[in-house]
Amino acid sequence: MPLASIPSPSQGVWHLFGVVPLRAYALCIVLGVIVAVVIGERRWRARGGEPGTIVDLAVWAVPFGLVGGRLYHVITDWQLYFGPNAPNEPIEALYVWNGGLGIWGAVALGALGVWFGCRNRGISLSAVADTIAPGIVIAQAIGRWGNYFNQELFGRPTDLPWGLEIDPDRPGTVPGVDTYHPTFLYESLWDLALGLALIWIGRKFALRHGRVFALYLAGYTVGRFWIEGLRVDTAHHILGLRLNQWTSIVVFIGAMIYFWYARNKTNDEPVGATPEPTLGSPDIEGSAADPAHPSDQADTPEDGEGTARDEGPETIASAPGAANSVDPAHPSDQADEPGPADEDAGTHDVLANEPEGTPQSVVVTEPAEDDAPAKESTVPAKDGALQEDVTADAVSGGEKERR
Repeated sequence: MPLASIPSPSQGVWHLFGVVPLRAYALCIVLGVIVAVVIGERRWRARGGEPGTIVDLAVWAVPFGLVGGRLYHVITDWQLYFGPNAPNEPIEALYVWNGGLGIWGAVALGALGVWFGCRNRGISLSAVADTIAPGIVIAQAIGRWGNYFNQELFGRPTDLPWGLEIDPDRPGTVPGVDTYHPTFLYESLWDLALGLALIWIGRKFALRHGRVFALYLAGYTVGRFWIEGLRVDTAHHILGLRLNQWTSIVVFIGAMIYFWYARNKTNDEPVGATPEPTLGSPDIEGSAADPAHPSDQADTPEDGEGTARDEGPETIASAPGAANSVDPAHPSDQADEPGPADEDAGTHDVLANEPEGTPQSVVVTEPAEDDAPAKESTVPAKDGALQEDVTADAVSGGEKERR
């Protein structure tokens, strides 16, 4: 007997009011599901998904996962329930509460249930898979404690201080040996560390398109491979390895292939959330430009107002309400329509359609005030040269004259 060891619980079932059985194995499974849903919901909302989506998908995933997990266990360990020397009755294959849920079957059929739910809601399966992957593996870490209460799936004999005490009447025990490797604890700690690592990796590298889920499968199989090698419970062996070890190898390879394959995926992953339209958005019919930014509004002349025509090298005097002439090859030269402030300030004469390379200047004629003579000023062209002054005749009757 080692100096230190982990004692096993004396019982794994309690009866409420002496009638209703409360099984530790089932409680661990339920608690794991709750934790997985909570983590998944938080991550889904952070991704922009609609709240409550993961809860709805769990309605599909949990029953599918339980059936798949039990089917995998019964199929791979059929000798425990069928045959002349089976230690259990065939009906006990349905007794899920006695333990025996294969994670591979649970993940496979659980994923099928999630696929049905995603299809009904029109959301991306890969986005959901990446979201729930950390929660799933943390749920596995919690669920493994059900094996502790059932005193099952322990490892080889050991004298280590953390050796697990197992009752001598349990299947797989060795006569005269009291402590064994606590494989449930090894896997629980591995799963918890993997779940936290997936959360960090997903945030650090912004992995999408099912790549976080692929890392979950690969990471879990690595730990499961060496932990499975410590176990002494009955299992099928192929070429010296347990069946679950071969399954781990196949799943690991498949996960890595998918992780590499999805590295260049860029297609959208709908999460079912519709962003609310904002003011000025083209999605809103009849939306106007932001009043605080009048420059965002297009300067479109009213129908029937002055339209510049190409009539050769002419000087066009712009009158209030008329559109300025614009060279189509230089749309940036277009001026905004004159407003009331421009009418008060006076009339701006603009040279239009001058031959290329000829500097331009603009003469601004300001209206006379109190019978004083009108003042004219010459504005130099962009190259700094001055051109012969061009004067505009007086504006009469709201019409503009061309010279």
